[in-house]
Amino acid sequence: MERWLRSQLRLWLLLLLLPPVPGRQKESGSKWKVFIDQINRALEIYEPCSSQNCSCYHGVIEEDLTPFRGGISRKMMAEVVRRKLGTHYQVINSRLYRENDCMFPSRHQSTMISCILLGHFGKEDPLFGQYILLVLDGGTSSEKTWSAAQWPWKKKNSTAYFRGSRTSPERDPLILLSRKSPKLVDAEYTKNQAWKSMKDTLGKPAAKDVHLVDHCKYKYLFNFRGVAASFRLKHLFLCGSLVFHVGDEWLEFFYPQLKPWVHYIPVKTDLSDVQELLQFVKANDDVAQEIAERGSQFILNHLQMDDITCYWENLLTEYSKFLSYNVTRRKGYDQIIPKILKTEL
Repeated sequence: MERWLRSQLRLWLLLLLLPPVPGRQKESGSKWKVFIDQINRALEIYEPCSSQNCSCYHGVIEEDLTPFRGGISRKMMAEVVRRKLGTHYQVINSRLYRENDCMFPSRHQSTMISCILLGHFGKEDPLFGQYILLVLDGGTSSEKTWSAAQWPWKKKNSTAYFRGSRTSPERDPLILLSRKSPKLVDAEYTKNQAWKSMKDTLGKPAAKDVHLVDHCKYKYLFNFRGVAASFRLKHLFLCGSLVFHVGDEWLEFFYPQLKPWVHYIPVKTDLSDVQELLQFVKANDDVAQEIAERGSQFILNHLQMDDITCYWENLLTEYSKFLSYNVTRRKGYDQIIPKILKTEL
């Protein structure tokens, strides 16, 4: 009996020393360990920002205004306007004025808010960037809220989804992957004002435009930059879907508070990791849903119209402190009277 027990003990010790059989461990603990560890580390160091007085964005304002702390003179401003880096606006006594030579006059004329910064200043010029973010009246509309509620996580289509024009070749790999693996990704190019032929949509007919609210039926939504930041990002989060955010070259003011792996899935600019990332979220559905919920909740908590108005009031107030001259309305500048438009947002 004693001899038998010894032999069993040796066998048990031998089994403990043997390496694990490949494929026997849980996928979430082995194959996807790198991604799970990144998520856990991101959550450990993440510190949610306060909702008081749009303080989430104070650091962004301070950083963006750093180049102008030496002051902005009338001569400096005149030189920048002369260089035609973008459309020049003036805010005087709570009224908005714009030069006649405007990039998109009909669009700018109809906006509720027209002089809005993309995110960070790219150059040390006392102007708010080359491009204008257009914020239309309405905020979070009942249509969009209804659409998100109509598609809870369990009912969403698990195919990744993207529709947009070819404003950047960085989008090409996803379109090509969709043609190769349509069950994994549904991605197509639509037309824009620069479209001339199917060459502009990678040799295939342009797809029809799809309302943002109709993106909500998909679990995984892609966000790319275009010629500037992609202004759909905040709306994608409101679908309650998991956002795959590609690259970080362009920013809106709230981007720095959105953290990779906490609120969204970060994707390399060349999309070399996109297939593995999609396989990961499909194999770890609960983890994917948690990230999607955190992203959606951030927008609801920190990007209401009150937050946006607070941000711009603080930014413009701080910016005005660096002007070393009294601003007067320039000759030929028109006052912009807002018009309320009905939009899908």
